[in-house]
Amino acid sequence: MIDLRALREDPERLRASQRARGEDDTVVDTVLDLDERRRSAQSSFERLRAEQKSFGKSVSKAQGDERQALLARAKELAQQVKEAEAEADRLTGELNAALRTIPNLVEDGAPAGGEEDYVVLEHVGEAPAFDFEPKDHLELGESLGAIDMERGAKVSGARFYYLTGVGARLQYALLNLAMEQAVENGFTPMYPPVLVKPEAMEGTGFLGEHAAEVYRLPEEELYLVGTSEVPLAAYHMNEIIDALPRRYVAWSSCFRKEAGSYGKDTRGIIRVHQFDKVEMFSYCDPADAHEEHLRLLDWEKQMLAKVEIPYRVIDVAAGDLGTSAARKYDCEAWVPTQGRYREVTSTSNCTEFQARRLSVRSRDDEGKSRPVATLNGTLATTRWMVAILENHQQADGSVRVPKALQKFLGLEVLEPVKR
Repeated sequence: MIDLRALREDPERLRASQRARGEDDTVVDTVLDLDERRRSAQSSFERLRAEQKSFGKSVSKAQGDERQALLARAKELAQQVKEAEAEADRLTGELNAALRTIPNLVEDGAPAGGEEDYVVLEHVGEAPAFDFEPKDHLELGESLGAIDMERGAKVSGARFYYLTGVGARLQYALLNLAMEQAVENGFTPMYPPVLVKPEAMEGTGFLGEHAAEVYRLPEEELYLVGTSEVPLAAYHMNEIIDALPRRYVAWSSCFRKEAGSYGKDTRGIIRVHQFDKVEMFSYCDPADAHEEHLRLLDWEKQMLAKVEIPYRVIDVAAGDLGTSAARKYDCEAWVPTQGRYREVTSTSNCTEFQARRLSVRSRDDEGKSRPVATLNGTLATTRWMVAILENHQQADGSVRVPKALQKFLGLEVLEPVKR
């Protein structure tokens, strides 16, 4: 949720942010009008309540006809107080509802525009030059006995799969490498729940524009998370944190409906309903959030270097940011058979937006509580296997294992299985 006080002081900043996202900027005027009416109603309620308390003392001292007249006035005043309180509460509810529809303020410097208006910040590594016709990750995965889409669909439906043999081992190796790196950099490892209450999902901003992608269990009123960002953000919900930064790293399964992706990436494991992910999450002082964001990006780049795949870094345009993000950087790995880069990591600076909704605070130097900033970043996911298999494939159908993964996998080369 945005800072209402900051909105009052500089409404043009939110208008500019809304325009950069391609959103309606008239919502600013709506919120300011509601805020003014709410404050007026609250003042009226407090004035009437004070009058009521003062009037009560006069009633207790009066007698006879005067007392009866005062009691009649007291009854009338009580009704006015009740109505004023109801009006203040109604406007407060309307204001809060309006505020929850507004996405986070875009950070200065983020590119404006939509999905295709990103800015490429750097290219790292070179695309492999094959002297043979490269296979895509699914063909490789099937020949290696690593991926079984057919049985995944048989058991669970479209966009489900089995990782088998070296495929399962490769994922374990990749995610263990990510956990090792995070712990070495001071992150506290976590194994979070993947079913969360509505307040956790809503507080992180995933029940707005992303609601169609979320799996819900209506009888239990629980949601399956699409990222462990959700349980990590809610970990300190309704708490005051005494020391910052707090950095956590979680390994979890993630679930997404992939609503709106009909016909897209139906081959293989690029866009699926279930995958595993290692996610970094940071609570920090809002003044340090920009630099913390760059640190998360650097840790992602370190992981990509370890698995030896070419990639590029993009600054995501405002119109392609999620509700909670003020800025986002994606790392996109080169996929040889597609001849293009595909997202493999994402890191977002959510500033104080999620913390306000979840009531996660710290204390300033004067002891006053204030919202913290929250940030998240992907360190490895199942999708990375696409780029690893394709970029490290060899002419005989085998796949070279990056050196950093060998100690976890126990293999230097993945060989095709004999059928």
